[in-house]
Amino acid sequence: MLACGVAVATTSFAGGSPAAGTVQLLLFVVLAVLLSPLPFPRSSGDAAAEDGADDGRPVVYWRPGCPYCLRLRARLGRDARLLSWVNIWSDPAGAAVVRAAAGGNETVPTVVVRGQAFVNPDPGWLQARLRAIG
Repeated sequence: MLACGVAVATTSFAGGSPAAGTVQLLLFVVLAVLLSPLPFPRSSGDAAAEDGADDGRPVVYWRPGCPYCLRLRARLGRDARLLSWVNIWSDPAGAAVVRAAAGGNETVPTVVVRGQAFVNPDPGWLQARLRAIG
């Protein structure tokens, strides 16, 4: 995404339009941040997440580019590393869990706590749940 932004902006700069090039580059940078999986902790597979969930740790099913997932991740801050994260675009079993919880849709974030699924929960609720666990 960033490479495309640089290419488009370079074309605008070369064409004598630095303002348009700057706007285009900024747009591509924003899109790269929104679509990137980098802000999220390393995804574990569904099986590994479920194994870790035995201790009561919530499992968050997410996908890159989801604004609600980004909101949840941002609100959790450092506490996000206490959760198990499963990217449903790279884990078919995780996608199946989400579809089962969300009536056939892949609505994320879906959080599973002790076997109970919560679709797009309030970040404050999840923070309180984390404090209760440990």
